[in-house]
Amino acid sequence: MKLFDSHAHYFDSRLEGLGGADKVLADEVFGGEVARVINVGTSGKTNLLCIEQAKKYDEMYAAVGIHPEDARELPDDPAEEILQLHSFLDNKKENKIVAIGEIGFDYHYEGYDKEKQARYFEAQMKLARELSMPVVIHDREAHGDCFEMILKYPEVTGVFHSYSGSSEMAAELVKRGWYISFSGVLTFKNARKAVEVAQSVPLDRVLIETDTPYLAPHPYRGQINHSGLVRYTAEKLAEIRGLSADEIADITFYNASRLFRI
Repeated sequence: MKLFDSHAHYFDSRLEGLGGADKVLADEVFGGEVARVINVGTSGKTNLLCIEQAKKYDEMYAAVGIHPEDARELPDDPAEEILQLHSFLDNKKENKIVAIGEIGFDYHYEGYDKEKQARYFEAQMKLARELSMPVVIHDREAHGDCFEMILKYPEVTGVFHSYSGSSEMAAELVKRGWYISFSGVLTFKNARKAVEVAQSVPLDRVLIETDTPYLAPHPYRGQINHSGLVRYTAEKLAEIRGLSADEIADITFYNASRLFRI
């Protein structure tokens, strides 16, 4: 089995609970069933960490972007942060950057600034359009606004990570060339909506991910996640679609490689 974890955060300090990112990657990830990982940044600092980590591993690649929650602590005008992203992307081949992300909207926590999130989201969509790059979308309790934003930029496509929207919205995204990624949430006993979406999305538009160190799949729910556990999501998706885990691994590996142009 050759698995592609399309979304992880190996800069996250929670991985110290497993001995650190390097130990996890050596012991649990590379050398096993996981063949590729996208290490996804969320801020200027973590984008740099993602790039540095990706350079250490042949089959790790980076995505760089400003997460809507990270934007909370940044200036109202995203211009300076966009300049920094540009500086990373000017050397995207050397830096192993394959996408802009994670970007989007997050309305989960009280005190969010919808207008500020929109400024950062839109500035990064413009950057993706300018550079003809895919994007990684974070959509938490903001389905309508995320969809409206992507409609403004029909030239830009990418993936909605750890998808939590409806089957109807997924179908509209797929029509527009987008991919839908499933995390360990798909394995949760109460994941009725995710299962419905997984039943309906065309197989050539499906990805799998861990969102390391978050969203560990059943039977590890609540523990620190890592890419080695992505096989549980693959197995659940295979069960839902009536295929073998090996077939799902092959399909999602090909899909992710195509999206990220690897």
